[in-house]
Amino acid sequence: MNVKKLFFKTDQVGFVLCAALLGTLTGCVGYVDGPRAGYYAEPSIAVVQDDYVYYPGYEVYYSSSRHQYAYREGRAWVSRPAPRGVSVNVLLASPSVRMDFHDSPAQHHAAIVRQYPKNWAPPGSNQGQNRKDDKRNGRGENNGR
Repeated sequence: MNVKKLFFKTDQVGFVLCAALLGTLTGCVGYVDGPRAGYYAEPSIAVVQDDYVYYPGYEVYYSSSRHQYAYREGRAWVSRPAPRGVSVNVLLASPSVRMDFHDSPAQHHAAIVRQYPKNWAPPGSNQGQNRKDDKRNGRGENNGR
């Protein structure tokens, strides 16, 4: 009989210790993962619209939000971090037009090409003119500039 009483007391002590340990661990987890009082921020999703600059001389579009150049390669439209066939410096030195659309250039390209042909230059610019022609006429005489 003494053995049964001793076993029963040991079971009770073990049960109390396990319950205390479980309560402590559960309390810690609840504290760490619990909600913060008074503040809840809903996650936001930022939608960035494409904005394009068109370079008519090269039929290349640049999206500053994507940092990508879009152009036709054969019949397909491609988007790459650098234009093919022209350096970025040359492209940036050429005439350009800011576009009003915010979707794919492929949707607007036919109309854009008609409005801004390859030889397009902004009004009042000297694009495409030789600097020699500004100072002299065709016979090597000064134009008075």
